[in-house]
Amino acid sequence: MFQEGASVLSNNVKQVDALNVFPVPDGDTGTNMHLTISSGVEEVKKSNQNHAGEVAKSFSKGLLMGARGNSGVILSQLFRGFSKAVEKKKELTVLDLNEAVEQGVNTAYKAVMKPVEGTILTVAKDAVFQEKASTEDSPIDWMRSILQHAEFSLQKTPDLLPVLKEVGVVDSGGQGLVYIYEGMLQALLGKTSTQKEESTAPSLEDMVKIEHHQNAQSHLSTDDIKYGYCTEVMVKFEEEKLLANSYDENAFKNELNQLGDSLLVVSDEDLMKIHIHAEYPGEVLTKAQAFGSLIHVKVDNMREQHQALAEPRNDAQQNPSENVSIEKAPASYGFVTVSVGDGVEALFRGLGANQVVAGGQTMNPSTEDIVNAINNVNAYNIFVLPNNGNVVMAAEQAAEVIGSHIHVIPTKTVPQGLSAMFVFDENSTPLENKDEMEKATKQVKTGQVTYAVRDTMMDGMEIKKGDYMGLAEKEIVASGPTMEKVTMELLSHLVDDDDEIVTLIRGEDVNESAESAISSYMEEAFPNIEMETHEGGQPLYSYIIAVE
Repeated sequence: MFQEGASVLSNNVKQVDALNVFPVPDGDTGTNMHLTISSGVEEVKKSNQNHAGEVAKSFSKGLLMGARGNSGVILSQLFRGFSKAVEKKKELTVLDLNEAVEQGVNTAYKAVMKPVEGTILTVAKDAVFQEKASTEDSPIDWMRSILQHAEFSLQKTPDLLPVLKEVGVVDSGGQGLVYIYEGMLQALLGKTSTQKEESTAPSLEDMVKIEHHQNAQSHLSTDDIKYGYCTEVMVKFEEEKLLANSYDENAFKNELNQLGDSLLVVSDEDLMKIHIHAEYPGEVLTKAQAFGSLIHVKVDNMREQHQALAEPRNDAQQNPSENVSIEKAPASYGFVTVSVGDGVEALFRGLGANQVVAGGQTMNPSTEDIVNAINNVNAYNIFVLPNNGNVVMAAEQAAEVIGSHIHVIPTKTVPQGLSAMFVFDENSTPLENKDEMEKATKQVKTGQVTYAVRDTMMDGMEIKKGDYMGLAEKEIVASGPTMEKVTMELLSHLVDDDDEIVTLIRGEDVNESAESAISSYMEEAFPNIEMETHEGGQPLYSYIIAVE
């Protein structure tokens, strides 16, 4: 069912992408959902299980790490709840399926800070809560009913979201889910897609193999180290112990949090890996052993390591013939940002970004991409700036996978990300910095110039395919055949008397004559405004504009 659901969606990716409300060249809901579910299917193929709960668990793990964009993250949460409901069951009844889909819907709604009706969430909810499963139903009848309710709900999405009705489309994420349900029914009927799915999802490492990232409080001296032992343990789950102690990863994390800091717990169906800085490692090992056998234990005395780090020259003098190799101490803070374009990347690195994940419009990075970037930053506290509204949920999911020392600043645009990094103060605490950085995102206005991929009518504005469009935040405020004129109209909409600085980040398609015309306009229209121009090199967007 999972494989056929992915296959039918794969065959209809372009149709889902085309349902994007805004006619911008980055309608990628279908692509994101396809890459996400393909990642789940790849994980199922690797597991080679003949147990319904184990298959669902593998599928959920693949979705979690492969999730891209808000639609992909929501899809991963739908099946995360589904997996939790059936993980102990080798075979599933119709009532089991119905309960699992209900739990998936509840999990997805909880994962979204402000759920919006008329989206994939609504379609998923209506599909199951309008279906009254009974013991007399066959799986085929139940799935057919789920699909029918989902299709009916999809057609009603424009009544819940006025912008859908204005543009004349149904919700793209909801449509993607309907395609998945079509494939699932197709599998139960014994049919296969005429076109086989070609997975473009990246290969995934098992979560248990994710290299742990050491984090702790910033220590000024050896005496300041509160939790002195870096403790790592690998646990092989044992069924009897799991049944006796009812393993719950979140509850176990909360329990271990009382014993130290820099906690990382990663588990799959067979293994659990723990990393923690604790004062009493034995307590950690005892709690871990409640769920299985200890197959790898490593405990390092960080006070001795810190002392050696503080006096490396003395060690070398005592042993002049011995090469002393000491791992570089973690920095107090580190940064992971998401952006596209060499120039934009250079701007973020200039402000201190350690890792820049390639992505943004049209190419949303996966949860795993962000996890890997975080693990490559050697710092006690790490800030993640997604810089795109469709990447925020994946960043938050990555932070959940890694641990509490990861702080996501929910930046939705490049200007917001740059402003947030600009106000960072290394002498402030992580929470103080998070608060100031989030405030900074609200004090910058973002404009973007791109082009229309189809004819449309929005807010009374007629937009022709190929025309340039000026977006102020999420609102289209200007359109026309000339990029320079649209950019000027956008600037006139964004800039007011209270503003002081306008920053233009130039895309890869801007020529010198256009640049000169826009500069002349700014000098004449806003003589008191300081203007900066940077080479961004970003595709699709002629200009990204920050107004402060």
